[in-house]
Amino acid sequence: MSGHGFHVHGPHDHELEHASQHDPKGLAGQLAVITAVLATVGAMFSYMGGATQANAGLYKNDAAIKKTEAANQWALYQSKSNKQNLAELAAALVVDPNQKAKYLGELDRYKTEKADIKLAAEKLEAESKSFDEKSEAQMHEHHRWAQATTALQVSIALAAIALLTKKRWMEWATLVMGGLGVTLGALAWFHF
Repeated sequence: MSGHGFHVHGPHDHELEHASQHDPKGLAGQLAVITAVLATVGAMFSYMGGATQANAGLYKNDAAIKKTEAANQWALYQSKSNKQNLAELAAALVVDPNQKAKYLGELDRYKTEKADIKLAAEKLEAESKSFDEKSEAQMHEHHRWAQATTALQVSIALAAIALLTKKRWMEWATLVMGGLGVTLGALAWFHF
């Protein structure tokens, strides 16, 4: 019968049509906007928290690699020390001056090689320490992002409670907690 100009609405159709044509007003409308903003900011903070955690893991991995390379250099240093000790012993025991000169030449060579190896090992250890420090800084930043995200999640939960209880003070609590989350996010952004 609706083809003849007569149309019957369902019991809630009129309310849905009215709501779609008008902006939401009052507490519900305010909380809807606040919640949408908080959720959007929270999603960005969550992403940053995940990114800094991943960076911290990568830096820690690089630190372990450099530490292993340094350990390898120290093992080579020890090997050269052992060869140097054997050359010293051979130079002390040998009687032939030509052989003695040969062992003394090896002795000098091992001292030079050890000095170079020591510099390389110390450089690798410094790089490892630098990567460890970068990892620690990223983890600190990650914790700030996580705190900010958590505060925003609590704020969104408070918004839901405010909507259910229709208490204006809960809306203010939502805003205060959201402000805390944004402040923590700013601290993370500026690496505090």
